[in-house]
Formats: sequence, structure tokens, C-alpha cells
Amino acid sequence: MWASEVAAAVGGELVGEDVLLDGAVQDSRRVVSGCLFVPLVAERDGHNFVNEAVAGGASATLWHRDGLPGCGSVVRVSNTLVALGHLGAAARRSIGAAARVVGITGSVGKTSTKDLLAAVLARAGNVHASDRSFNNEIGVPLTLLNAPADVDHVVVEMGARRIGDIAALVTVARPDVGVLTTVVPAHTEAFGSLEAAATTKGELLDGLPAGGCAVVNADVPEALAQAKRARCSLLTFGVDGEVRARDVRLDEILRPTFRLESPWGRAEVTLEARGSHMVSNALAAAAVGLVEGVRIDDVAVGLADARLSPWRMEVLEGSSGFTVVNDAYNANPASMRAALAALAALPGSGRRIAVLGVMAELGDGGPEAHREVLFHAEEAGIEVLAVGTDLYGPIGLDGIDAAMAALVDRSPGPGDAVLVKGSRVAGLEALVEGLTGKPARA
Repeated sequence: MWASEVAAAVGGELVGEDVLLDGAVQDSRRVVSGCLFVPLVAERDGHNFVNEAVAGGASATLWHRDGLPGCGSVVRVSNTLVALGHLGAAARRSIGAAARVVGITGSVGKTSTKDLLAAVLARAGNVHASDRSFNNEIGVPLTLLNAPADVDHVVVEMGARRIGDIAALVTVARPDVGVLTTVVPAHTEAFGSLEAAATTKGELLDGLPAGGCAVVNADVPEALAQAKRARCSLLTFGVDGEVRARDVRLDEILRPTFRLESPWGRAEVTLEARGSHMVSNALAAAAVGLVEGVRIDDVAVGLADARLSPWRMEVLEGSSGFTVVNDAYNANPASMRAALAALAALPGSGRRIAVLGVMAELGDGGPEAHREVLFHAEEAGIEVLAVGTDLYGPIGLDGIDAAMAALVDRSPGPGDAVLVKGSRVAGLEALVEGLTGKPARA
């Protein structure tokens, strides 16, 4: 867009030269030449970094403070966050019929499904997907704004903290295909109940066009119940779905192999993504790919080629030869049970140790959920080291240093395995760095 087009899209005022803009960022450290810088006000005020962004190559900036920054072209608006949403909607309109948009929501599995789907759709055209977990009122517009002109598919994550959040994102992204990965207890502190969470996820299906497709998990009643909200065709995935996996097996480093069955035929699939719980995400990605015209053999190749975003079931080697499973990006009861099952499934008779952080935002059910995770671990013969929380019981360690010391005392070696998992607030990726001697890639 030209800066004047930006001003028109957001109802703002252009001050300075009308320049051609390519892409948008909200982080001055990610500025690229010719982009639009969007200063947002959160813990830090992005307006304080406008000069740095312009020096780094940004050609224009949004601005809602009094006065002007004195550098670069400026589009003055009443609120930069609101303006970003309007810009995202304008970018979606500019894509128009030339590209299809896929929206993905669910309690867990959004980012992994996004990564798998991007690899599948890349087998048949140009794909642009949201960066990392860009799934909110900031990330979704930025994903649309940064899509290349020749894109065939845009894949966006859609997260929510309250009823109405998904509906707002749908208004911006206007997806053609909507994926509901699952509905399980997560962020229940914000939603108040599982039913409210399911209702919110279902907002994605409300917004699909008649010519679109709703792709829904057939194995989760709370998810499947939302399918009736869609006014378009429905395709299910899962054990009881139209797109399903048979004969699932894991290799020695947790890579699943299975037979993909669908109305489009069958194919053998081996994932690079680790853990049997990734099969459901792969089925969701396969379902979308097949609906969008990717041949089933190419779907299998795309799934095999896919690499997940950082800190999601990465299988690494510890400094003394033991296995480290880095799943430190986030945690809720369902993903905890899946990660513990993956840890227990590793071959060999060595010790299994789970270093677990808090599962945040579970509300009143949090204490019981943590105790249940501990029970599952003990049933599987897994020793739990809890970091920064006493919710798992009287086994808590004060922090990363204490967890590292506890592991050193246990002297893990070849044949042993350590799982590292917790919500983002736990910051357990630092422990992975200590165990492997390598920086955790961001």
C-alpha cells in the first residue's frame, strides 16, 4: 500500500511524503526496509522506538501521540491498535479472490497444525502463515499485511481469551476454511467454563462463507457440537472422522508413522513432528489440504517435510548423552498428559524425569488439574520435579537453578530422558539451554 492508502483505510491523516510500503511490523527489532512501523502501547510504549524503527529502514509509522516524531512519513490515527485491525481487514480485501484464507482455532494444537498445514499447502502453491503464535488482534492483521502479492493461501491462527475474540478476528481475516482442533480445559480462568470456551471457538465457524468448509475434530464432543453453526460443508478428522489415521506407531525418537485414510484415498505418512498426539494435528492439516485440492501423495510429502515452531516436542541430546524433550512453549492438562505419554513411550529402560512448570490460567480447577498430572506421571513411572510452583504437591523447586542442581544430583546419562514443560510464564527454555549446552532457538 501507499502511505496515502493506509491513511484512507484507517481514517487517518498522512503527514509527510506519500511512500510505497511493503509489510508491517510492531517490533522495532524486526524492521525491514520499506515497511510500516506500528507502535503499540503495552508494557512499553512503541512510540518511544519510532526513531529507531525509521533508522532501521521503516518508511512510515502510525502515530497516536500528541505532536509528531520528526522523522519519516507519519499516519496520524486515534488509536494504533484499532488502526492495525483496519489495516489487516484492508489487506484481506486486497487479497480478495486471488488467495484463500484458512483460520485455525482450538484449545491446543493451533500452532502445530498451522506449521503442518503450511507445509502441505506449499506442495500446491505459495503459502504465507502466521509467524510463531501470532494469533490475536495484533498477530492476525500483521499476518495478512505481510502476505506476498502472489500468495495462494494464507494460514492464520486465532486465539481467544474471552467470548467474542474469535468473532472479532474473523471479521478481519474472513477465512474461507475454518479448523477447530479441539476443545479441552485451557484458559478456563478467563472463560469460566469449558462450554464458554467451546462457544468462543465456534465463532470461527459462524463466520465461514457458504462456499467454504469447516474442518472439525470428530473425537471431541465439545468441538463437534459446534459444527452445526457452520453454513458451509463440513469435513471431520480423527479416529471417528472422515480423515483418519490407522496403524499409528512411533519410532525411537517419537516420530509417528501411520496410514492416512480419507475420501480422497490413502497414503503412508511419517511425521518429523514428535509424539502420537501430533497425529490429530496432522489429520487436521491433511483434511484442509485435501479440501483445497492438494493430491493425497503430496499431502503425505508435506506432512513429512513440516517442521514445528520452537519448543514444541523437540527431541535433543543432553550434555551427558541423555534425551531431552523440549516442550517448554506452553502447557495445559491435555498437552501435559500427551507430553508425559510421549516421554513414557521413548524406548529403553532408563529413568524418566519430567521437569514441570505451572499450568497457568486454569482458575479454580488449577490445583486439581496439577494433582491429576502428577498422578498420571506417577502411574507411568515418571519422576516429577516441579519448578516455581507447589501445585503439584510438596515437591516444588524454587527456580531454574534449583531444577538444574536437582538434575545434576540425579546424573542422567545415556538411556535416561528428561521432559521439560510448562506454561510460558515458567520460562523453562532456560533449563533446556543448561541441559543441552545450546541456546534454545526462538
